[in-house]
Amino acid sequence: MANTNIKKVVLAYSGGLDTSVILKWLQDNYHCEVITFTADIGQGEEVEPAREKAQQLGIKPEHIFIEDLKEEFVRDYVFPMFRANTIYEGEYLLGTSIARPLIAKRLVEIAKQVGADAISHGATGKGNDQVRFELGAYALNPDIKIIAPWREWDLNSREKLLDYAQNSGIPIEKKGKKSPYSMDANLLHISYEGQILEDPAVEPQEDMWRWSVSPMNAPDTPEAISIEFKNGDPVSINGISLSPANLLDKLNKLGGKHGIGRLDLVENRYVGMKSRGCYETPGGTILLKAHRAIESICLDREEAHLKDELMPKYASLIYNGYWFSPERKALQALIDKTQENVAGKVTLKLYKGNVIITGRESKNSLFNQAYSTFEEDNVYNQKDAAGFIKLNALRFIIAGKAKK
Repeated sequence: MANTNIKKVVLAYSGGLDTSVILKWLQDNYHCEVITFTADIGQGEEVEPAREKAQQLGIKPEHIFIEDLKEEFVRDYVFPMFRANTIYEGEYLLGTSIARPLIAKRLVEIAKQVGADAISHGATGKGNDQVRFELGAYALNPDIKIIAPWREWDLNSREKLLDYAQNSGIPIEKKGKKSPYSMDANLLHISYEGQILEDPAVEPQEDMWRWSVSPMNAPDTPEAISIEFKNGDPVSINGISLSPANLLDKLNKLGGKHGIGRLDLVENRYVGMKSRGCYETPGGTILLKAHRAIESICLDREEAHLKDELMPKYASLIYNGYWFSPERKALQALIDKTQENVAGKVTLKLYKGNVIITGRESKNSLFNQAYSTFEEDNVYNQKDAAGFIKLNALRFIIAGKAKK
C-alpha cells in the first residue's frame, strides 16, 4: 500500500520497460514527485535516451540525473574485489553483484541532495538485487525509505508490463512476440537470464552472446599480451598505461575476440532458489588469471593461503549485498595489506577461450632460483628435511605405538 507521506522519490532509472512503468506507477500510486537516476557503468548502450524518456513522462530536467560512473566503478569496486581473486561458487565473477553497491550509494546521495523521502528500484521480489540495493541503502542511511514496486503491484509478467505501458502512453517499442533475454551489463560483464535459459538442460543459442565469439570460431593464432600490476591492481597493457575503466574495456575486447570468459551457470540465489544464467566476463577472466600469476611470485606462502581461505567468505558477502558491512571492510583491509608488494609484469597468450600464462616477473619476487633449482646448490641442506618430517610425524608415531 502506498505511503502517502512520501512526497519525493529517487528512482534508479534505465529508460527500459520495467523502470519506465515504475516511474509512471509511482506517479499514479504514490502521487509523488519522481527524480530519475541513470548510471553509466559501461553497459555499452547510450544512456542519454533515458533523459528524453523521463522528460516525456513529465520529469523536470533538473530532476534527471545521468552520471558517468565507469572509472569509479572499476577503480573502487571491481579492482578491490579482484585483489581477493574473488569467485562465487567456484565460477561466477560477480559482475552484477559488484555494481549494485555503487548504484545504491548514488541513490542515497542524490536523495539527500534533492531532499527526497525515499528511493526506488526495479529489482524483483525473487532476485538478489533487491537485497543488494536495500542493504547498501540502509547501511548508508538507516532512515531511508525504499519502494520496491515488484513487491507491491500485480504486474508480474512482461505482458502485463507491456499492457500497462500501452494504456499509460509510455513510449516503449514492443519488439517481436517473445520476451527477450533479461540482460544486465556493465564494464565487468553481461548476463543473460530468462526465456529458454529457464530450462538448465537447454543449450543457449549462439546468437545470444554479445561480447565474445565462440571459442571454436576464434582466431587460429594466439595473441601475446602483457599486463603490469602495481599494489595488486593492473595499470598497463603491453606497456601502455590506461585508466581503470579503459584498461578493463581493452581487456574485454581482447578477450571477446578470442572467445574468453563465457560461463553457463546454475547458482544459488540469496532468497533460496536456484537460478540459471549465462555470463560473459572476458576482461575479468584474463585479469583473474594474471593477478594470481603475479601473486604467485610476490606473496608469502601463508599469506597467499590465508587469502584463499578468506576468499569464499568475501565472495559471499559481495554476492549477498554486504559490500558496506564492517566485516567486508575488515576483510578488504587485510586483502589490501597483502597487495603492497604485488607488483610486476605478467605475460600471457589468448587462444580459443584460454588464458595461457607464459611468464611473470617482479622486483618484489620471492622466487629464489638458488633454493628452488634442481641442479646442485650451495644454500639448501637436504638433510635438514629429515628432522622436519620426523617432528611432523611424531604424533602419528606416538599414536601408532599406542595402538600396539
